[in-house]
Amino acid sequence: MLHHHGHTRTLRHNLQLAGLLSFVAGVVNVCGFFAVETLTTNVTGHFAFFAQGMLRRDYAVAFEYFAFIVAFFLGSVFASVLVEIISRRNARFVYLVPVAIEITIITVAALVPVEHNFTYTTELSCFLLFAMGLQNSLVTIISSAVVRTTHLTGLFTDLGIEVGQLFFYKEADKRRKLRASVGLRFTIIAAFFSGCTAGGIAYSFIGLDAMLIASAALAGALIYDGWKYGKGH
Repeated sequence: MLHHHGHTRTLRHNLQLAGLLSFVAGVVNVCGFFAVETLTTNVTGHFAFFAQGMLRRDYAVAFEYFAFIVAFFLGSVFASVLVEIISRRNARFVYLVPVAIEITIITVAALVPVEHNFTYTTELSCFLLFAMGLQNSLVTIISSAVVRTTHLTGLFTDLGIEVGQLFFYKEADKRRKLRASVGLRFTIIAAFFSGCTAGGIAYSFIGLDAMLIASAALAGALIYDGWKYGKGH
């Protein structure tokens, strides 16, 4: 799921990767929103709030949303740089280290005492946005830009295009590829929704500790992938 990349990746690998990381993003998205009332898996809306703050000359608010955007961007840059550095030394650990860092970030954020949630909202939001920027960059590299997991806007656009194309493409090979792509996008949507649902229910009982579900899912994937990789070698 993680070790395979380039021509060695299959649809099954991408489905597994998409399901896992979309579920993680869903958990982080809903828990982050409930805890700090901020979207913590993408930056699309933050640009609008940044512009609004600037127009109203509320520079404190504008700076806060600018920090969110930068945090997501830095997470993406960090993942890319880390993958390049590690791949030149020991390709076996090229995805292990970034995912381990993401697990650490999410776990630390989950264990923040509840009384600090509204004291350090900007810091906690930036922390989670950095992790999601890292994840989005990593999954893009692994899947050769086939999979995105932290937001659904572009995904629904692509899904709409491909569903429309199913009415016109009659060649068996093209229809097979379209159906596979549609299935992948539905998997991402379903996994993200499942993560949001599971995270929301868990948050209502245990608060921000619910994000440990995401950490556990990622840790389980690393263990499973390491075991499969070891068997193959």
